[in-house]
Amino acid sequence: MYLPDHFNESSRDTLLQCIARHPFGTLISHGNSGLDAQHLPFELAAPEHGPAVLRAHVARANPVWQDVSNGDEVLVVFRAGDGYISPNWYPGKHETHRQVPTWNYIVVHAYGRIQFHDDEKYVRGVVARLTRTHEAAQAQPWKMSDAPSDYLDAALKSIIGVEIEITRLAGKSKLGQDETVRDMRGAGEGLKQCGHHVIGDAMLSRAAARRD
Repeated sequence: MYLPDHFNESSRDTLLQCIARHPFGTLISHGNSGLDAQHLPFELAAPEHGPAVLRAHVARANPVWQDVSNGDEVLVVFRAGDGYISPNWYPGKHETHRQVPTWNYIVVHAYGRIQFHDDEKYVRGVVARLTRTHEAAQAQPWKMSDAPSDYLDAALKSIIGVEIEITRLAGKSKLGQDETVRDMRGAGEGLKQCGHHVIGDAMLSRAAARRD
């Protein structure tokens, strides 16, 4: 990933928080069949001491767990949001006309070593934790015990656990840091008017923190 200094997001805590808030990632691997990508919801375990770990599951019918070997390096990409920036949103454009369109975004790249777990206990734990996390906002959260035990057992047998120990994190917040404060603010408001609130709010927050 091309990472100019002014777009570099280097805080480990910030990057892990971004993953936790936006857990649907793209797992990129290079196995026996070449490059491949899987789109998965991940659980993040981030102890204060020691490496952070991503956990997920794939269908047993998915060949990735046999195509990629345990211990292989993989990359998981998490995207917090993105949006097109019109030059018309920059106040400076209307004075100098020296602006062009761009695209702003927030992404995190998590590199690590992958392990597959063909183990019912492991898989059950991953599914249970993911379910609790993502059902928490529901008025009546669904629980694994709501499903018939024979049905649930068969479903768990049809998936394989995935575990990735994160070895390196890289983050990029392209939020117009190379623009003036008023142009950052103008583009941020333009994004919000188009419904891109994550990026728009991030740009406005960065603009407010600037001292120039």
